Amino acid sequence: MAWIFKTKPVIKAASAVGGPFEAKGPLASSFDQFFDKLDGGEGSFEKAQRRLMEDASVHAMKKAELKNAEVDVFLAGDLINQMTPTNFAARTLSIPFIGLYNACATSMAGFMTGAALIDGGYAKHVLTAAASHHSAVEKQFRYPTEYGGQKPPVSQWTATACGAAILSLSGEGPYIHSASPGRVIDYGIKDPYNMGSAMAPAAADTIIRHVQEPHEYDCIITGDLGRIGKQIAIKLLKESGMNLSQTSVLDCGELLYGSEPQVFSGGSGAGCSAAVTCGHIYQKMKAGEWSRVLIAATGALLSPLSVLQKDSIPCIAHAVELRRF
Repeated sequence: MAWIFKTKPVIKAASAVGGPFEAKGPLASSFDQFFDKLDGGEGSFEKAQRRLMEDASVHAMKKAELKNAEVDVFLAGDLINQMTPTNFAARTLSIPFIGLYNACATSMAGFMTGAALIDGGYAKHVLTAAASHHSAVEKQFRYPTEYGGQKPPVSQWTATACGAAILSLSGEGPYIHSASPGRVIDYGIKDPYNMGSAMAPAAADTIIRHVQEPHEYDCIITGDLGRIGKQIAIKLLKESGMNLSQTSVLDCGELLYGSEPQVFSGGSGAGCSAAVTCGHIYQKMKAGEWSRVLIAATGALLSPLSVLQKDSIPCIAHAVELRRF
């Protein structure tokens, strides 16, 4: 059952910050800021990720003309152990904080939780964000990038990016109409490089439960399935009887990098769907090019330990429906 938000929480402002590689991508014009160097001028990649979160949050608050003290709660997360970059960013921002972790689905977990808090009367202004850093995440989940190990074609490129948004009880902009929390789906895939295939069933499950009339959407956008995972999700949706002939199915991992061969199957990371949503998608809706979209951000809920213990990869997808006034 989808959550329908009666108060129509508005995305009052949104911001995206990225790294030097993202600055060369097809969505570069939708970002507010890029780091000149991968370390962001910080002493480590993890500290650079903290900066991504801080800078994107500050940009969003400035656009919304809000001071830190006027924001009721900060909902955010990342992929690093215990979300330390996000925790340190919350220390800097000094806003009441709730940490969220749903891997690469964290972006929409923040959107739906923030909308629920506003709809329930617990907040007027919510700051939500999700971030990832290519080198920090690769070091934790696979190998340091300096190792230079070859990856298979099914692998994806972790984005160095953060997307942040201010959700408000009133204002102008696209609003959050509804959301569907995901169920944890596990199809038994154990290859940590093949996350798109592992996450595709979770994306299809949530979309099927949320969408009644696909043709009413300008597009359905999955989060970080990449080219391979997106095709599997489309196949599963069609097998369920969903008619997608008049609906575009896009993927944040494809949109962020286009056909760049270096990213293999496409982009991933908690910051990927967050930055694409808070940059490209938000701007498309504000400009009136899209009036109704569904974003189904996907997350692979694995850890380095679970991979070493030969466990399969449980996955989740949270869907948020945006509409334009």
